[in-house]
Amino acid sequence: MAGGVNRKISAASARAHTRNRKQNTSFKFPSGMLKKTVVLFFVGFLAWAYKAIQPPPPKICGSPDGPPVTAARIRLSDGRHLAYIELGVPKETAKYKIVFVHGIDSCRHDAVVPKTLSPEIVEELGIYVVSFDRPGYGESDPNPNRTVKSIPLDIEELADQLGLGSKFYVIGFSMGGQVVWSCLKHIPHRLAGAGLLAPVVNYWWPGFPLNLSSEAYYQQPQQDQWALRVAHYTPWLTYWWNTQKWFPASSVIAKNADCLSRQDKELIAKLYEREKNEAQVRVRVGRQQGEFESLHRDLNVGFGAWEFSPMDLENPFPNNEGSVHLWQGDEDRLVPVTLQRYIAQQLPWIHYHELPGAGHLFPHANGMDETIIKAVLIGEK
Repeated sequence: MAGGVNRKISAASARAHTRNRKQNTSFKFPSGMLKKTVVLFFVGFLAWAYKAIQPPPPKICGSPDGPPVTAARIRLSDGRHLAYIELGVPKETAKYKIVFVHGIDSCRHDAVVPKTLSPEIVEELGIYVVSFDRPGYGESDPNPNRTVKSIPLDIEELADQLGLGSKFYVIGFSMGGQVVWSCLKHIPHRLAGAGLLAPVVNYWWPGFPLNLSSEAYYQQPQQDQWALRVAHYTPWLTYWWNTQKWFPASSVIAKNADCLSRQDKELIAKLYEREKNEAQVRVRVGRQQGEFESLHRDLNVGFGAWEFSPMDLENPFPNNEGSVHLWQGDEDRLVPVTLQRYIAQQLPWIHYHELPGAGHLFPHANGMDETIIKAVLIGEK
């Protein structure tokens, strides 16, 4: 009896010993190893993420790794260079002197209205135009400290160095139109008149009724809603957002035709047929120093927090010594006409011109150049 019990105990002990041996041979992290592995993985992920959101340094024109300098340039008081091109009659004999401000993904060569004017109109009115590369575009040095106010001050310095006199006109297209709002705020004493051509609207400007701005904002394609959210709330992610491949980037930067109206597509087809090679060169020149200091910086500044709202501006010409004109297409799919109408209603001194059936690129339409120039310069309706 005792022998049977001993055999049972021995068998049970053998089975327990086998289980313990199997358990002891399974892999176990040394003490604290798992925690260290998780920490290392997390640190590695942070390092990768930090590197991914950092834009590459710009290829500054004239630097060893940058494009060559081919344009006329001035040196600004802070040491940056501003590239420009002069059009029209000599400034010494000109009656009207205009500073043209290009839009996003463009350069000094995209002075759409002045460049397409007939030589007869230019000579008859005595028009001189200077079109410049905004900071980071073309051959103008980037401005890592760019603000809403900085470009108007650049324009003022450009005008002074070129000897344009105490007053001059400004005309801006699209994102360049935003700059004209800033000129009306910061250098109104230097302006003889102004023209805003489909100026880009910041949905976060104070003064917009929330329901109106929200409705216009959500009419955009989803990819543009996200691109502008990133630019407004997390500008340090703008470079990553518009270069990563997981989510669609800004439709403008990606050149997605879905953001264009019917008229826009027709105008682009005509322009492409007429100046195919020149247009490709202009795009390449505009981006040649890098997309962050040009395109992405535009988004961050244009859709960031402004220190003023255009709707709070006062009439810079209370004695009718000049005028401000704003043109907007009612089928513009990039700039909502509803918000432009509201701005015009808040600023009764603005001459508002709404164009039925027009999209964002209406300045390229036949006859618009002369209409715009004559309205801004001589008040012709």
